[in-house]
Amino acid sequence: MTERMLVVGASGHLGRKVASRAMAAGWMVVGTRFSSAGELGEVPLDIRDATAVRDLVRRVFPSVVIHTAAGREDWRVIADGAAHVAAAAYAVGARLVHVSSEAVFSGRDVEYDETAMPDPTHLYGAAKAAAETAVRAIDPSAAVVRTSLILGDGRGDHEILTHDLIAGRRTGVLLTDQVRKPIHVDDLSDALLELALNDHHGILNVAGADPISYYDLGVLVARRDGLDPALIPAATTAEAGLPLPADIRLSTTRAEALLHTRLRGVQEFLAATVPA
Repeated sequence: MTERMLVVGASGHLGRKVASRAMAAGWMVVGTRFSSAGELGEVPLDIRDATAVRDLVRRVFPSVVIHTAAGREDWRVIADGAAHVAAAAYAVGARLVHVSSEAVFSGRDVEYDETAMPDPTHLYGAAKAAAETAVRAIDPSAAVVRTSLILGDGRGDHEILTHDLIAGRRTGVLLTDQVRKPIHVDDLSDALLELALNDHHGILNVAGADPISYYDLGVLVARRDGLDPALIPAATTAEAGLPLPADIRLSTTRAEALLHTRLRGVQEFLAATVPA
């Protein structure tokens, strides 16, 4: 019998990729969407509604739930929604893989492994930290994946932003002193699917190999896509007046030992031409 997977947030960038790669691997996949129409026939679900989440999970009865919904700045989606998904998954005995973010950190320590305690500086990071706490309290066997900027296929937020800034469709800058370790959406998706089948529990950092600034990342995107990097507006966080964490680097030593998926760096995966 084919095992059933529920991908929460399957109309988003990461969720869409997880769902498609899971189907290619032989899973029977049910995906959910909230406000945006997807490409894979996702079912509508508002994860702020605990009853709706419980009813859908009971109906689908998955063996695995991968929670990829982002929520932007909405506490009820990010924190409450994660708790609702975790409770519903636990009630049916499903393996839960929950996607979190480096945004739970302030950047004061720069290097962060899985033992680092959250110290967020903004609402999104605080909500993500609350979601982690809720998931781990409800289901101690769940895998909680902290990750970084997701891109690589042309659909990542940073790829779209770079194109828009160069074309003049948006105002703003790419920061020269804001450093992250971006990951290819395919690598992250494959790591999540691996975790769906193993028994790792607790936090796991899954990020790319290369630390790079937002600006330098935009330069790589522009060069890959045949655009002029000189047209990218740049500034430091101080010049832009943005109180954002400057440098957050997730240590992936544990993930590299646990997973078969190779976590490539941006210098490698952005050297190639973007897929059509």
